[in-house]
Parts: sequence; structure tokens; C-alpha cells
Amino acid sequence: MDELLAKAMQGVDPDAPDAFVHVFVNLMRLVPWAALLWWSVAFVAVGALLGWWRGRTAEGVVWAAVLGPIGWLVVLARPRRRSPPPLPRRR
Repeated sequence: MDELLAKAMQGVDPDAPDAFVHVFVNLMRLVPWAALLWWSVAFVAVGALLGWWRGRTAEGVVWAAVLGPIGWLVVLARPRRRSPPPLPRRR
């Protein structure tokens, strides 16, 4: 914990009015943004695939984007969308 606090406070004057902003920026630099982006893309791709399989592609994308892998379970728990019956022929 001391190591994380030292990284967050690196180059920050605690008495400065904008100390919070500097600590926040230092903490955001520690986040692995590229890995988070690619994991999110993978979750949405699998959600789209599962949604397509269940006949609910848009729902699969939305649930996977919002909830990640838990969204997959939401899509799988919903019933399959059935195709509507054919329209009667015109005379």
C-alpha cells in the first residue's frame, strides 16, 4: 500500500490547491488501459455472437457492453426470438 501511495503522490505538493487532480492523474497512469480496451472488445464480440445465436444481436452487444461476461448470462437466459408467421398471400 505504501508503494501505491508513493506512486500516487509522486511529484505532488499536498498543500497545493490542485493536489487532488495530480493524484488522480498519477493513479490513472497506473491503469492498464490497453488491456481493458481489448477485454471490453472481446466481451462485446462474444455478446454479439451469443445474441446472434439467440436472435437478439443488438441486445447481446448492449448487455455485454454494460455488464461484460455477466451480460452473456442475461442474453442466454432470455428466450429465443421466434420469427413471425408468414403474411397471408394477396389475392
